[in-house]
Amino acid sequence: MTSSRTIPSRGFRALVESATGQVKTLSLAEALALHQQDAALFVDLRDVRELRREGRIPGSFHCPRGMLEFWIDPDSPYYQKAFNDRRPIVFVCNLGWRSALATRTAGEMGIEPVSHLEGGTTAWKEAGAPWEAMPERAKG
Repeated sequence: MTSSRTIPSRGFRALVESATGQVKTLSLAEALALHQQDAALFVDLRDVRELRREGRIPGSFHCPRGMLEFWIDPDSPYYQKAFNDRRPIVFVCNLGWRSALATRTAGEMGIEPVSHLEGGTTAWKEAGAPWEAMPERAKG
């Protein structure tokens, strides 16, 4: 018996657009000001391969997008204390798509204040903002 997959009635663009309309989006200037003052926790949602290949915003915390809900929830065995940081959280990804969805999810989970960077790390790098290579993992 052959099964066919149904094409989604709402694609990723509609989901991202909906999330963007519901969350706080920071301009590059706003995000840079927060970063310069160490006034926010920058959470990078990109895949670890993207980080190794492209680098990251200095001081950012890496949380793979697929683990976000589990790392935020203190009742989860995967909880990460970084999400208990009292500073505002700024989610970032490559283009601002994953970060818009993550910002909405984190807000729904009670994390405040939370926002994301318009244009993502692509806009950050194009503006010549601070950037660093991913540190090497310790061997052993």
